[in-house]
Amino acid sequence: MYTNTTMRWLALGMAAMAGVAQAQGTLTRDNGAPVGDNQNSQTAGAGGPTLLQDVQLIQKLQRFDRERIPERVVHARGTGAHGAFVATADISALTKAAVFAKGTTTPVFVRFSTVIHGQHSPETLRDPHGFATKFYTSEGNWDLVGNNLPIFFIRDAIKFPDMVHSLKPSPATNIQDPNRVFDFFSHVPESTHMLTRVYSDLGTPAGYRFMDGSSVHAYKFVNAAGEYRYVKFRWASKQGVKSLDAKQVTEVQSRDFNHLTRDLVDAIARKEFPQWDLYIQVLKPEQLAAFDYDPLDPTKIWTDVPESQIGTLTLNRNPANVFQETEQAAFAPANLVPGIEPSEDRLLQGRIFSYADTQLYRVGTNGLQLPINRPKGTVLNGNQDGAANFGATTTDVNYQPSRRFPMNENAQAKYSSLPLNGTTQQARIQRTLNFRQAGEFYRTLDATAKKNLIANLAGDLGQVTDATTKTTMLAHFYKADADYGTRLAQAVKGDVAQVRRVSESLAE
Repeated sequence: MYTNTTMRWLALGMAAMAGVAQAQGTLTRDNGAPVGDNQNSQTAGAGGPTLLQDVQLIQKLQRFDRERIPERVVHARGTGAHGAFVATADISALTKAAVFAKGTTTPVFVRFSTVIHGQHSPETLRDPHGFATKFYTSEGNWDLVGNNLPIFFIRDAIKFPDMVHSLKPSPATNIQDPNRVFDFFSHVPESTHMLTRVYSDLGTPAGYRFMDGSSVHAYKFVNAAGEYRYVKFRWASKQGVKSLDAKQVTEVQSRDFNHLTRDLVDAIARKEFPQWDLYIQVLKPEQLAAFDYDPLDPTKIWTDVPESQIGTLTLNRNPANVFQETEQAAFAPANLVPGIEPSEDRLLQGRIFSYADTQLYRVGTNGLQLPINRPKGTVLNGNQDGAANFGATTTDVNYQPSRRFPMNENAQAKYSSLPLNGTTQQARIQRTLNFRQAGEFYRTLDATAKKNLIANLAGDLGQVTDATTKTTMLAHFYKADADYGTRLAQAVKGDVAQVRRVSESLAE
């Protein structure tokens, strides 16, 4: 339901759009005044200097200088599309979230992205790939911000800046360097699983339509009774998963370094609307202790936990303006709705703060008032002022509680209760199991996929000059699977016997 205030804003917006249409033939400045000459600057005579009073020249240069907002630190290059999510299963016993009420259709905006590389980098580069979905639910916006791979490199947010720094170009040379990458990861054994997946051909998708998505983290579903379950989400591509091998990457990049974007945009323009089915895995709180790894560790998949399909996503409309929609879209795991809560996953806990904070820096204090980020319902709180605050309060009550202008709390939106014990600490999780799942994934690959993984990984690991770093990394992969480690060691001319000895000293 729209309030009278919301309707006035919509009316003003429609009037403004009508004004633009009526003035379609006349060039104006930002204040609406007509421009007399857009070809020549004002000067002091025929050969004199340019005048500061030429407001058209100054405004054009000012606006041009400010066309770019700060690039995302990660996920800089992205492609977006609009669509809808339809809930198809009755999971009311698990969650009270309105988005999952059976039969509900919710508008969405999805942004796919590469993770490490810059905004104008080739889309053929090896990388994890972002799969971020903004659900415009009746209860507010919910952002499911994940990747195409079901796990991550690290398990604690305190290491996130270090990880990204190692993967980004060197601050001294501006060159991405495997020596920096593997120097870091040689100290992070839990990265073995993610490195194995990202160096497989899954790290180079054939198109955004042809990759799955994952929440990576566990979240909580909370039902109307306040009971919670842990849940993981997976998007399954109905187009199938298709990747490029190294030879295909070279061929594609030579003719089109925008292949991921082009494929998605063109498919939607042809009305070949891509679809993904949403699946969930669910665990009761008491089940967490039964695993020999920590199920809230984002470097792990949930093995032997069944999946259930709960809905389908369809993308059916390209953005009208890439900057206003795809680039100004602000996703954050902090954008949650009643019935969906964060788990105690340490990496997720850090992302809840970090993503929302970086959007404040990137698109501004009032970035959530932008059309692409604005909830469909009414926003009512005491937040005020800041740049571009076009949704400011119209009353003199900017606080709560108040009898003059009540802003009531909803007890049904309170968080669930988590039993706690023990003391504060700074220590790693107890059930790490750093290597086993990497080996299990390796053994699912066919002969060609294994060969490609070894070649892809050897191409970077072979550039590492520090012997200890190289041996340590090889030992991680050997610990995951002896065949895997042996073949990789041979490919980079490592000492297999030494690698084996080092791996024997490693604990899961």
